[in-house]
Amino acid sequence: MCAVPTDTDSLLQTARPELNQRVDQWLDHLSDERRLSDKTLLAYERDLHQFLRFLTMHLGGAPGLKEIAGLRPADFRGFLASRRRQGVQSRSLARGLAGIRSFLKFLERRGEVNAAASAAVRPPRQARSLPKPVSARDALDISSGDLAMETEAWIEARNAAVLTLLYGCGLRISEALSLTGAMAPKAGTRTLRIRGKGGKERIVPILPAVSEAVELYLGRCPYAISADGPLFLGARGGALNPRMIQLAMARLRGALGLPDSATPHALRHSFATHLLAGGGDLRTIQELLGHASLASTQVYTEVDAAHLLAAYDKAHPRR
Repeated sequence: MCAVPTDTDSLLQTARPELNQRVDQWLDHLSDERRLSDKTLLAYERDLHQFLRFLTMHLGGAPGLKEIAGLRPADFRGFLASRRRQGVQSRSLARGLAGIRSFLKFLERRGEVNAAASAAVRPPRQARSLPKPVSARDALDISSGDLAMETEAWIEARNAAVLTLLYGCGLRISEALSLTGAMAPKAGTRTLRIRGKGGKERIVPILPAVSEAVELYLGRCPYAISADGPLFLGARGGALNPRMIQLAMARLRGALGLPDSATPHALRHSFATHLLAGGGDLRTIQELLGHASLASTQVYTEVDAAHLLAAYDKAHPRR
């Protein structure tokens, strides 16, 4: 089970022992059966902790199963209102409510509470923000390794290989850095099996440019890369920290005059947007990105439409 960094209060102070036990069982369920990522588990545990702290003040004492079973929709609305007054944004509020509902449904399946009260509360309306891809030209410049931003050639080649994987295969940075030496895409490699969020696997095709970038890095890397060890290494030979790629991207966008939205993850957005603009269908792009829902992929149609309208407004003679 994941442990949340402690603050001034702990779950032991904001819930009775039997409720703490259920929290532990719920987190084990999410980790072992639902296979949620550590980051999601931490967020869910933290959100539930905040809810139990609120209930301790709201009810005048640490809640147990009886108090949880007696909650009404007004109690959940009161929690959301208190978090809103603290400056928490709608996206975080919605995530927090989702975690609380997950916990209550877990208890409901055990026959200990009725989760209907939380289901009656609408999550806060969220402003829809579109992904911010970089242009195809900028994506190629970023991943080319031609700008000589590093003092050591092998680190330059390493960064270029990682960024090429993000743009050429649509990988998340965590997925690229989870590759082992045995998984290194080399000449002749046609596909790569990726384990993404929630342990979901997908197959992505490998472009020649991707295998060439990885082979250049392998040829220059001064350290031995084992078959079961990390493919991408840090300056001292250990596993590469994703922060190093984020810093490299920051230097590149400074050199290219790109906005702060040009992050490593923006290359994944660019992969999807450029495929769509080139005639790719949504279902295929969904599979390549590893999205569980087509709705997550459909947002790129709005990005493409926004780019078209911007180009129209800029170029039309009657603008």
